[in-house]
Amino acid sequence: MMMANSKSARITDLEGLTDGRLFKEFAYIDGEWRSALSGKTISVTNPADGGWIANVPCLSAAEAQYAVTAADAAFTEWSALLPQQRASILYRWFTLVMENKEDLALLMTLEQGKPLSESRGEIDYGASFIEFFAEEAKRPDIISVTSHLPEAEVELWLEPVGVAALITPWNFPLAMLTRKAAAALAIGCTVVAHPSMETPLTALALAVLADRAGLPAGVFNIVTGNAAEIVGAWTEDARVRALSFTGSTEIGRLLYSQCAPTIKRLSLELGGHAPFILFSDAKTDKAVDEAIKAKFATSGQDCLAANRFFVERPVYDEFCRKVKEKVQSLSIGPGIGDPDIGPLMNDGAVSKQQEHVADALERGGKLLCGGIIREDLGPLFFAPTVLMDVPFEAKIMHEETFGPVMAIASFDTEDEVVARANETEYGLMAYLHTREPSRIYRMSRALRFGMVGVNRTKVTGAPIPFGGMKQSGLGREGSRHGIEAFSDVKYVCRDWS
Repeated sequence: MMMANSKSARITDLEGLTDGRLFKEFAYIDGEWRSALSGKTISVTNPADGGWIANVPCLSAAEAQYAVTAADAAFTEWSALLPQQRASILYRWFTLVMENKEDLALLMTLEQGKPLSESRGEIDYGASFIEFFAEEAKRPDIISVTSHLPEAEVELWLEPVGVAALITPWNFPLAMLTRKAAAALAIGCTVVAHPSMETPLTALALAVLADRAGLPAGVFNIVTGNAAEIVGAWTEDARVRALSFTGSTEIGRLLYSQCAPTIKRLSLELGGHAPFILFSDAKTDKAVDEAIKAKFATSGQDCLAANRFFVERPVYDEFCRKVKEKVQSLSIGPGIGDPDIGPLMNDGAVSKQQEHVADALERGGKLLCGGIIREDLGPLFFAPTVLMDVPFEAKIMHEETFGPVMAIASFDTEDEVVARANETEYGLMAYLHTREPSRIYRMSRALRFGMVGVNRTKVTGAPIPFGGMKQSGLGREGSRHGIEAFSDVKYVCRDWS
């Protein structure tokens, strides 16, 4: 497919925006919209057709450090505001995001490819974190502790750490930024953020709205450019006191080591390899519906996506048959048309689907449907795929697929399926379908994952602590615990004598 790269193509893509001022081709630092001093840019394209959408600045390490300087300078005043004042600004930001929901969803679909209804859902989800942490901002902890010393009073204060660096991925370009930024801003930190260069436009639109909401200059900065150069400058900078990253486990390990010399506060939300476990006593039809949600939302490009489906043998054939029927009915096409399945993000994502499908078939798995690139739609459209009888040795049973391929295997005993589910370096999310109360308890305890969804797929939201075990990350995002990544506990002991 030929890549569109003319101004007219870009204007056609963006003509649906109600407020064209949300579309920015500049970085946002210290309250100003900036180009790169070098003049270098990075192209943003639409994965549905390869069409050019924008050029954003490719900033240098020195410019990334300037953003830290701006955030560091703004920290004293921002952290000194009354919590109610910070909350008021965050509430205004939340309101503006919701008022501009349709424009934000359109930008997201154009640069990320996800179906328009999923983009709208992400706006709601992402905005909920701003609202939640606006409320939490008004409740900073000052805890009185019973003194262990005579004639002394003891208090614990929760204080912001300083400048927080946020690195966000392309699959949820709004929600991953608001989940981090709202928590950091609520407690009084200032922010430097690096969005994925495949999807920077949504983050830049958020900066427009943050500015309108009244966030002071330097408090919220969006720095575009090469990730290694930008983030590398931040990991070395001692003024950056916290770093929060969502992305692959491989990159998470690298950032962990790079932050060690300056002992930063780290929050890492890394890879997932979720098992979906179905026992024969569960409602099979409901489990089929939930399996479709767990696998194919965001075209499977989700760290929470179920990757391994373990089905108890008595209902195995029925489950496979019904899943095949459902998957074959899924629509696929450009996200702007709001299909069930949109394009994958890049060529690498498509290659991984092909590799996992081919490996599973070579090892004895059976292809029920899909398994091909939909060339009639474009090179990044991979047909939703169902594989059954996938052996445990197959790559897809050990590697995160991050795409629309469902791998199904049977099991006979509870101990067997627990062992298989836990045999992974990842520990983010697990899905369990059974109606037996004692089994629900045993399995929820036995599964080594940070989150367990029982008889349902949707479990996330602003009030819950999102995060995993093992090499799926460190810390939790969302909930009251989300502030912990950006705060320190100060102990004060007063003698009144």
